[in-house]
Amino acid sequence: MQTIQTNGRPLTVDPNPTAVDLIAADTIRAATLTNDSLTAELSLPLAQQVVATRRDLHRHAEPGWCEYRTAAKVVATLRALGWEVRHGRAVTDTASRLGVPPTAELQRHEARAASLGIDPDVLAAMRDGHTGVVGVLRGTPGPVAALRFDMDANTCGEDRDAGHPPMRDGYASINDGIHHNCGHDGHTAIGLALARLLAEQRDAIRGEIRLVFQPAEEGLRGAAAMVAAGVMDGVDVFFGCHIGVQALRLGEIVAGYRNILASLKLDATFQGVSAHAAISPQVGRNALLAACVATQNLHALPRHGDGETRVNVGLLSGGEARNAVAAHATLAAEIRADSSAVLDTLHERAMDVLDGAARMHGVQLSTRVAGACGAASSDEALAEQVAQAAASVAGITHIRASADFKGSDDAAAMMAAVQQRGGQAVYIGLGSPLRHVHHHPSFDFDEAVLPLGVALFEAVLRQGGHVG
Repeated sequence: MQTIQTNGRPLTVDPNPTAVDLIAADTIRAATLTNDSLTAELSLPLAQQVVATRRDLHRHAEPGWCEYRTAAKVVATLRALGWEVRHGRAVTDTASRLGVPPTAELQRHEARAASLGIDPDVLAAMRDGHTGVVGVLRGTPGPVAALRFDMDANTCGEDRDAGHPPMRDGYASINDGIHHNCGHDGHTAIGLALARLLAEQRDAIRGEIRLVFQPAEEGLRGAAAMVAAGVMDGVDVFFGCHIGVQALRLGEIVAGYRNILASLKLDATFQGVSAHAAISPQVGRNALLAACVATQNLHALPRHGDGETRVNVGLLSGGEARNAVAAHATLAAEIRADSSAVLDTLHERAMDVLDGAARMHGVQLSTRVAGACGAASSDEALAEQVAQAAASVAGITHIRASADFKGSDDAAAMMAAVQQRGGQAVYIGLGSPLRHVHHHPSFDFDEAVLPLGVALFEAVLRQGGHVG
């Protein structure tokens, strides 16, 4: 036995590594498969499987509520491993979904998945953007543990430079304008490799383990629908993870993030009146000017003395012609705060800004909430268990008890659902150097973090008495 320090406290370390061994970088680079089978990676050793799966998912990136191929791959893999599988409407409440794309967009992505030979029965269950999946493995009587892995990509183009690793190694996104630039491909790959590792130990399972593969995390749109469908019912402990947030060294982990920010995503539409810009501008009502005034004043909102806040307008569009008063404009904004109370105040002020800009320019305003989640923090006692488990994992060298997340993630909705019923929840950071920041076209992470993530989750479940 040996001892390491974590935040100044000694931890006893079991020198025997867990079931997943680290693999050399050259082996990782060789892990791209060309087989189109959804379960092809299961033929590989586990540590290579997780990398090959990530690359397959990266190549076939799909945005929120449109993850038809991704979800079908999850379903096929879990079934091949003998997990009980629920998917589609069984785990995704229709009315609770936020920010669902237009029907035509959903149908376009579904048709693309169908063209790849996806099981039509699986697709039918997911029709109209019901892309959640849950795998269940039951053992002897005991507690229920849920682990959540988000699946969606962003609507952002990917770097096409030859030096970008996915381009260099042949797994860049083949879907134009869609890119896994937040690491969710890695999260899903970790979940599927963990499913295999646990299936191989099914006789040692105590209680119930649920692997929750969530759609539409980007924009905070998907978790609430799974909670409303009962996916968190009866859960005693909850685990989530993210790659490369406040942890940028390979082998570093954050045992439990605190201060996951509450957030609200707002879409605003301004409807004015068009007119000739030179002959009769006085007849027009300029929706684009209203949207521009709103954008500036949203960013000018005063900060709150009782908490941390963030405001951003990320999309602004409008107008019909150079020589016409713009009759239509839209903006997409988000607000964040470290408590729901502060977020509510910020929301009121934001709505005042939008309404004032519309009144100023004599245009009509309509708004909708496109995404939302509350604030959350990890339970310290469960984070301590994660730290203890991490100390037994070969390759984990830096263990941090906690860190501020500094962003939002709708895993917070699942955490709250568990915590409000007396359970515990934790959101874990998996350290990796990044080629560029999250949501950038050149984003990428060190794939060696993937087998480490699998090993950590297996150790965490063993530490908590869910395995062995």
